Amino acid sequence: MVILYIKSKKMMLPISLCLISALALVSPTLIKAASDTGSIAASKAADQKAALAKKAREREKAAEEKKAAEAAKSVSEEKEVEKQVEKEVTK
Repeated sequence: MVILYIKSKKMMLPISLCLISALALVSPTLIKAASDTGSIAASKAADQKAALAKKAREREKAAEEKKAAEAAKSVSEEKEVEKQVEKEVTK
């Protein structure tokens, strides 16, 4: 029993060193992966913000076109009313 205990103590040091070195090698990779994930999230957020800005511009353009169409319609209606008034006056 004592022999197993001594052997396990002798094996503990190399196993511990292997584990520590493995963790030292893996941790930079994990940190890099985590930072890459952050940059991916940031780029997705930027893309989403750009898409929202594009939609807002499209809505503004549609609203301006609608206003222009309504203004043109009201102008044409006013001209028709003026023509009708002129016809009634000339009768």
